[in-house]
Amino acid sequence: MALLKEPISWSEAWQLRSFRNKTFVALALVAIILLTLPTFFAFIEKREGMVLQDFVLDTIPAMDVSVPTFVIIWSMVLLVFYRIYQNPRLFLVIAYGFILMCLCRVLTISILPLNPPPGLITLKDPIANIVYGGKGIFITKDLFYSGHTGNMFLFFLCLQAKWDKIFALTAAVLIGILVLVQHIHYTIDVIAAFIFTYFIYLLAKKVAFF
Repeated sequence: MALLKEPISWSEAWQLRSFRNKTFVALALVAIILLTLPTFFAFIEKREGMVLQDFVLDTIPAMDVSVPTFVIIWSMVLLVFYRIYQNPRLFLVIAYGFILMCLCRVLTISILPLNPPPGLITLKDPIANIVYGGKGIFITKDLFYSGHTGNMFLFFLCLQAKWDKIFALTAAVLIGILVLVQHIHYTIDVIAAFIFTYFIYLLAKKVAFF
């Protein structure tokens, strides 16, 4: 499916009813998700879960790497926004990928309650904290699987230009490493993020096609 390899302008895309309809649905679902996630996060934060034995984390001293994590994530977000401006097809795939990933993570987090790894250092991200519920609120139990890693890998799968893909894959790998260094995820959370995100991307392409 050459969904992302045939870019069209926003004015051309907006003339298509299917694109308009899917855009309105995507925006509505994103709004609902952003409004309801703080309640879900507050619920899981009060819940007790398992602490996993993680031999990788045992060998990594916990360090606060919030600044490089923030820079990498939001630099990639800016790049993606620029590419979306150039290609509305990319917007739909990423939007539905984000929606499906949020729904999938709600399911997996609900099924597998985990307590955070020992030595966790809270990630300081003033922008993302808005989604978590506000300033000074740190969520530590949204563990399986890593949304930070998954989002970066989704960008890699969606972006088309060679250097964009190189930057995005590098970002995905680095974020996967950094969340382990900060002990905010287990190793299995990071590995699973790549697997789940790949299948989410395939489904998002089908949903976004117009």
